[in-house]
Amino acid sequence: MRINSVKKALRSGEAQVGTWLSLGSPTASRFMARAGFHWLTLDLEHSPIDWETAAVIFGVIAEAGCTPLARVPFNSLENAKRALDAGAFGIVFPMCNTAAEAERAVAVCRYPPQGRRSVGGGLHALNFGTDAADYYRRANGEILIVVQAEHVQAVENCEAIFAVPGIDAMFVGPNDLLASMGRTPAMESDDPAFVEALRHLRETANRHGIAPGLHTADAEAANRRIAEGWRFVAVASELRFMLDAARSTVRAVPGLTASSSGAPRY
Repeated sequence: MRINSVKKALRSGEAQVGTWLSLGSPTASRFMARAGFHWLTLDLEHSPIDWETAAVIFGVIAEAGCTPLARVPFNSLENAKRALDAGAFGIVFPMCNTAAEAERAVAVCRYPPQGRRSVGGGLHALNFGTDAADYYRRANGEILIVVQAEHVQAVENCEAIFAVPGIDAMFVGPNDLLASMGRTPAMESDDPAFVEALRHLRETANRHGIAPGLHTADAEAANRRIAEGWRFVAVASELRFMLDAARSTVRAVPGLTASSSGAPRY
């Protein structure tokens, strides 16, 4: 059975860098999986992607040797089960604000007796390059479990959240964290409360042996955050990359006018 290289690297203290997929395009995902990122997260929370399309995308990522992850719409058994049975190697759980929610995240990703995931499907084993019986035996040790700390409540409760056994990484969504503070959503901010929240989350995660992670806007920000000690780092999204390159070309060609409408926040 294929090893989840991202989970293994994070446990060893290595930084793992990826990006977000929000277009729902298997073709675009196939190219992105060969771009060199360690992992790609399919955003099922803020996109219209259906489960069949998600399964195809997980497959093309895995076949390229990259690690397919899914951000589910909500922390629930049915969402985790659908994503994992469709072939994701791990789950990013949004808005995990309490220890109880973190415990649920772990439980829905694991087969009994450690968890509540039910047995079935075949795409998961296919993506891991093994048969179903081997997958059922070993999946509990290979699925990556990431909880998002993107609300002030998560900052307040992070000591208890990060102490939950089975969590591999935490991930800050800067836009939502700032919004929960009553500030304007953004990928970066010098607001003292935001800066202090990031420091507290990072140091608490490290103390509990899980990888601190967050979303960044570009390579400069990613390098800066990795130097600070963040290890599960997302850079923009395939949509952001596409639009940034397109708008750069438009600005460089006389007679064209770049539009800011539809600009993604990551």
